[in-house]
Amino acid sequence: MTAPGKPSSRRAIGAAGEDAALAWLRERGLQPLARNVAFAFGEIDLIVRDGATIVFVEVRQRGNDHFGGAAASVDRRKCGRIARAASAWLVSNPTLAKAPCRFDVLALSGRDANVQIEWIRDAFTLDDIR
Repeated sequence: MTAPGKPSSRRAIGAAGEDAALAWLRERGLQPLARNVAFAFGEIDLIVRDGATIVFVEVRQRGNDHFGGAAASVDRRKCGRIARAASAWLVSNPTLAKAPCRFDVLALSGRDANVQIEWIRDAFTLDDIR
């Protein structure tokens, strides 16, 4: 049984992780543009602006580092889905389509007040998934 006020479902845990990640990015001066952008072929957890650069952020959270941890769970197939979703989002936001872009991963480990965040800037490029 979970304690009162603690998320119990995977979706609630994921949302709490994204909340923590977004707050963490804001503290570092990045500006949020969109969250949970979903297409049939892929989803982007967070889209933020880092200066002139549009950053597509995958947030991965694991309670421990068993099986390689959070960052290791972002495989080539997942990167391809994120890239396709990013392309579709840029098409639907033509004023931002020519801005420089990058793909970052925020790997969260632990939970609640004990969460640790690893920021992997430029985690992958389009050349990595071709």
